[in-house]
Amino acid sequence: MSLEINLKGKVALVTGAGRGIGQAIAVTLAKAGADVCVTARTEAQIHQTAELIRSQNRKALAVSADAAEAVSAERVVKKTIAELGGLHILINNAGILLPKPLLKTSAAEYKRVMDTNVMSMFHFIKAAGPHFIENNFGRVVNMASAGAFVAAPNQSIYHASKGAIVMLTKAVAIEWARYNILINAVAPGYIDTDIIAHISSDESILSKYLQAIPLRRLGKIEEVAHLVAFLCSDLASYMTGSVVVADGGLTIP
Repeated sequence: MSLEINLKGKVALVTGAGRGIGQAIAVTLAKAGADVCVTARTEAQIHQTAELIRSQNRKALAVSADAAEAVSAERVVKKTIAELGGLHILINNAGILLPKPLLKTSAAEYKRVMDTNVMSMFHFIKAAGPHFIENNFGRVVNMASAGAFVAAPNQSIYHASKGAIVMLTKAVAIEWARYNILINAVAPGYIDTDIIAHISSDESILSKYLQAIPLRRLGKIEEVAHLVAFLCSDLASYMTGSVVVADGGLTIP
């Protein structure tokens, strides 16, 4: 086997692909040879991502949708298969952060976080599953977080959602292993994106966070994207149900 991430002939679908980690994943998969459907709620952003994919001489499809809605997931999956000729890789990246004390968090806010972070994965895995099973092939990577393993104040709902993703990944991996469908998760730590702008924009706050990271820096979106691409490739053909942490050492006991 060549030690190369080669996704030629594969079609990938990436949720939450309008910016940040999702955009980097979509472009990286294209660089590895995949055609990519990108989806998110903001149409302008996913069209920008699609152009970046096309600049790699790969086919791109941009579909605006709310990942938390079952009908949206079904529509996006069907459109991907119809227009790009199949579906081999699913990257569940859509997610939101809600920094808020528990007692000030409403039931509606709780539901919004769980719908976006967990139910979206359920919907897309379920929508793509029959196609994967029929073709006896599938690669799924779910975006978890180091927050599934270490907690912080004012993030209880976010942590709960990421913990759920870890167990969803493991359980479905067991169910679908016999169909040659590999389901893994990536758990990033603090990655330099706008989702942590409330930390990275203040040097005094940032320095405190960096003291807890053995590598003493934030992660780069490309570092997460490369890991995701590896899990989609033949180089990771004996991995399923794994949660790979990329956090600069933050969760080392």
